[in-house]
Amino acid sequence: MILNHQRGVRVSVRELEKFVARARSVLRIPVDAVTICLVNNAAIARWNNTYRGKKGATDVLSFPANDVPSMPKKQAGRRKSFSNNLAPYSPSRAPSPPGDGYLGDIAIAPAVARRNSRRFGRTLSEEMCILVLHGILHLMGYDHETDNGEMDRRERRLRRQFGLA
Repeated sequence: MILNHQRGVRVSVRELEKFVARARSVLRIPVDAVTICLVNNAAIARWNNTYRGKKGATDVLSFPANDVPSMPKKQAGRRKSFSNNLAPYSPSRAPSPPGDGYLGDIAIAPAVARRNSRRFGRTLSEEMCILVLHGILHLMGYDHETDNGEMDRRERRLRRQFGLA
């Protein structure tokens, strides 16, 4: 499922849904395994600060369904989710196969994606697909910050397979 909660950048949700279907097939994950929400920079910046302690908007955040964080009490009641299963990405997870079906949520900021697509010489559509793929790999347990390149290698192979720059 793809939810578009932003209006700043025109995104072809239909085209993105087609890519998600292809990615799900290749990665062998269930039809309803992920929810993707397109959000504005303010929303993703808030989540980036709350869950990762980093200032500013980022392009993509992944929120695994089975990884519920311990949050400071002052923040516990403030989380706003776009599905019922919002839980932040955890850098300590090891890659694992899908379990009970639902992997989690992915938030993407199309405005940041558009800026990055220009910087990297890609189309916005390509960049959005790359971010979806990156988010799904995180939901599957991969972590490019701690896995000695395993996620990067898998992502590069998948990008080639999907014809993404």
